[in-house]
Amino acid sequence: MMLTSALPDHEDLMQRIARDLIDSYDEELELEIEDRNIDGLDSASRTSDKAARQAYFKELFRLQGELVKLQDWVQHSRQKVVILFEGRDAAGKGGVIKRITQRLNPRVARVAALPAPNDRERTQWYFQRYAAHLPAAGEMVLFDRSWYNRAGVERVMGFCTDDEYEEFFRTVPEFEKMLVRSGIKLIKYWFSITDDEQHMRFLGRIHDPLKQWKLSPMDLESRRRWEEYTKAKEIMLERTHIAEAPWWVVQAVDKKKARLNCISHLLGQLPYQEVPHPPVELPARERHADYLRQPVPASMIVPEIY
Repeated sequence: MMLTSALPDHEDLMQRIARDLIDSYDEELELEIEDRNIDGLDSASRTSDKAARQAYFKELFRLQGELVKLQDWVQHSRQKVVILFEGRDAAGKGGVIKRITQRLNPRVARVAALPAPNDRERTQWYFQRYAAHLPAAGEMVLFDRSWYNRAGVERVMGFCTDDEYEEFFRTVPEFEKMLVRSGIKLIKYWFSITDDEQHMRFLGRIHDPLKQWKLSPMDLESRRRWEEYTKAKEIMLERTHIAEAPWWVVQAVDKKKARLNCISHLLGQLPYQEVPHPPVELPARERHADYLRQPVPASMIVPEIY
């Protein structure tokens, strides 16, 4: 005898799905709360912020829908895509990477955020540890900082010699041309913020216990050496802006606009098309009279304190 189940009716099911969707959007809203002292805002500010946030999310969700189409195209046509994100500390690189990958398959679109090289890696060819993270066919790799560390932090902080610095500039154009000739689409973004904006974002991290982990001694030292980083950035852009892999500068003082502008631009760099998929049909669940679900011991249940 087949067991019957108390399946919800169609209307109830749609309501549940709608509630789940709203809950997922609420999680995204939590990511957007930059000022923790929301209760301190007056009603006029709240109304204005709500309208701006609604407009931002409407466009973000639309662009993320296009990113899903891009992902399908990359996987279907076996493309190889590398996207570099560079910029000063607190420029917003991590935020845009999070929004790009938020709704994508991590097996197709993955992030490479390499730590400082270990003793063994320091003896390797400089590009070797980065090359290990390059994509295979049907993959996108987003580098949260990249081999351009040598032209930035390593140069400013004295972690490389003058000879190593010059060798980097001799090698990187040829390295990137090789990547492009191999079939990799290479896109490079520099996130640009002002002196005052970085100052404010660092203060925000200092006073926000949820963000203090983002501040390292290296970040604080980079703040002191703003002008040295500026000079290093200008030299880097001048010497590595090549036709095969040009630099694109994102104006990033406004975080939300920077995310939307970057994603929109990225979508325009690739000739993706929507990949048709056959309709998905949920198979009927098999039911057997001799099936009996075993109870879970009470000692294993997580306490329901909420």
